[in-house]
Amino acid sequence: MDLHLLLYVFPFLLLAGFLVYWAGARHSYARREPARPGDPGAFDWHFFVPCRDEEAVIATTVTRLRSDFERSHVWVIDDASDDLTAPIVTALAGRDPHVHLVSRRRPDARIGKGAALNSAYEALNTHLGERPDVDRARVVVCVVDADGQVGPDALGHVSGPDGFGDPEMGGVQIGVRMRNVDDERPLPDRGRLANAYARLLIRMQDAEFAVSNTAMQLLRRRTGSVGLGGNGQFTRLTALDRIAAAERRPWQQDALLEDYELGLHMRLAGYDVTHIADTWVSQEALPYTRRFLTQRTRWAQGNIACVRYTGRIVGSRHYKARGVLESLYTFFQPIAHLATLLLTAVMLGSLVFGGGVREVLFTAWPLVLGLAVVSILPFLLWGPVYRKEFAPDRSRLTGLAWGFALWLYAYHLFWVSARGFVRLLRGRTGWAKTRRNAETAGVGPIATES
Repeated sequence: MDLHLLLYVFPFLLLAGFLVYWAGARHSYARREPARPGDPGAFDWHFFVPCRDEEAVIATTVTRLRSDFERSHVWVIDDASDDLTAPIVTALAGRDPHVHLVSRRRPDARIGKGAALNSAYEALNTHLGERPDVDRARVVVCVVDADGQVGPDALGHVSGPDGFGDPEMGGVQIGVRMRNVDDERPLPDRGRLANAYARLLIRMQDAEFAVSNTAMQLLRRRTGSVGLGGNGQFTRLTALDRIAAAERRPWQQDALLEDYELGLHMRLAGYDVTHIADTWVSQEALPYTRRFLTQRTRWAQGNIACVRYTGRIVGSRHYKARGVLESLYTFFQPIAHLATLLLTAVMLGSLVFGGGVREVLFTAWPLVLGLAVVSILPFLLWGPVYRKEFAPDRSRLTGLAWGFALWLYAYHLFWVSARGFVRLLRGRTGWAKTRRNAETAGVGPIATES
């Protein structure tokens, strides 16, 4: 094929791939069935809460977990915090033997969330070693963000036959919602315009997780390639043990997406992983553009790094062909975004400097218009679905407006994919926590360009 022709055809192939994936996700979302509940009393529950400078939220999170799930243990991993996180948790643990503090110190601390979770895994092993009669297959670990709030019905859903009631199930991911979606003034020190923008940014994050990401996970449930997330991630302890035996530790210490990579290792080890959309864990959406883009850059860079698993997945007997295809599609998403960005620039340059702009405007406008419609419509259609299921008090017109905003919101993927790729080329693989909305500017390091 002529190289010049390939430059024009390749973006259309990427668009076609996106449309096929979107259609599968939309079908999976529309045909989803409710999860069958089970008995939480059949399992022992341990919540892992990694923390770094979380004094603003940690007491509320621990108290809520212990109140909603009385039989559970809460393991707070203090990753060398500079604030009052450790004293707050120490006080809570002094009053409640089911609250545990796992303290990490430099230079071993602050090297990634995976390392923090591995330290909690070791502490849990020590704790369970004092109970030789414990059945480790009945022990379930749940990773929760320091600002996370788990739905009170979550344990019942993940205990059922669609979850850990199946002995082959190693991991369960539940839905994620944004807790501050109805906050009228997410930026209390800013004006009306800034707050209107912040509210829209928060709304888009909620819609993204509530419908778009959920649909993607439901498609993955059909293909056998569900991804685990960093919040609301449930794992069977024996599955973590098997991964630790093969990889030396359950979570990859140098991974930017240690949660997603855990799911990959779980599948490669022969366990099933599923997603349950009937329950949720909530977190705070980011109303600040810089923090949002930095968080998503880390995700994009972590996604690119997962390309190294391609050979293992392709050669694994635990992945069916459709699971391989879906995983590869996920791995190469940031690279596809970057390729689209570069090819679009090349095409526009060719048109401008080649004098073809007028020809396109007057002869190819139907094709351009058609492509615009096809590109916008998948996002537009999610807006009414989100409104109907999660904000029924809003008007249908608002639902359509949210769908259009989702299309514009999706363009951040091109920016963060480019940033993630540049960081990877420069060897910048470290990360810092994203500052909570309640934190002041002077508390601890934040997620920036580190």
